[in-house]
Amino acid sequence: MRIAFFDSGLGGISVLHEAMKQLPQEDFLYFADTLHVPYGTKPKDEVLGFVKKAVETISKEEVSALVIACNTATSIAISELRGMYEMPIIGMEPAVKPALAMNRSSGKRVLVFATPLTLKQSKYRDLVSRIDDMGMVDSLPMPELVEFCEQLNVNSRQVIDYFHSMLEPFDLSLYGTVVLGCTHYPFFRSALREVLPAHIQIVDGSAGTVNRLTQLLSDRDLLSGKGRSDLKWLCSNNDPVYLAKMAKALELFGVVGV
Repeated sequence: MRIAFFDSGLGGISVLHEAMKQLPQEDFLYFADTLHVPYGTKPKDEVLGFVKKAVETISKEEVSALVIACNTATSIAISELRGMYEMPIIGMEPAVKPALAMNRSSGKRVLVFATPLTLKQSKYRDLVSRIDDMGMVDSLPMPELVEFCEQLNVNSRQVIDYFHSMLEPFDLSLYGTVVLGCTHYPFFRSALREVLPAHIQIVDGSAGTVNRLTQLLSDRDLLSGKGRSDLKWLCSNNDPVYLAKMAKALELFGVVGV
């Protein structure tokens, strides 16, 4: 049995990387919905259909659990998916709560980067309103980052200039933490470190998600403990070029994303 990870494209590889680090004695499957990437700029109902079809495909594989390694897909589909399948399904949410905790003593603000669709969903708005009682969280859509990541263009002058342009309206001295609220965005950690002031910390939800995954699998006695980090790549258009790109992205993330 494999632990499955699903995203529209390459982004969920950032979560897969964390899982392979924490659970080296498990085996894994990664599915990218290459026919429909990106999700974050498309209509909600359309994306919901894409996600349900992708998970139906994944469910036909021998998997012990599924991680929806995509904040956008989680925000619109997680409740419905859990009602459809018996296997454990773990979702993602922007790491706003730990970011606020990190800034509590300094009084600094939190800036959340996410896709336009994630930021529009009630799941995100409810999360922020529930824990941000001081009004310290600001949100910034970063739609172009997914396409940059899909091109494995993660640390170029074009990317650096994009960050400078998007962040120009913000007084960064007021912020203590940037939250990467899309699984594609951790690929840009190295580029962000060049752009952000040194005092700003960068957080994402990968470690917390994998911690929840590990606990859930342990509670249900679903950890095999006999795997070898064997990895099976799948994508919805069965493109061998993209399958090779996914393997390259995992290798690249080990350099730029940590």
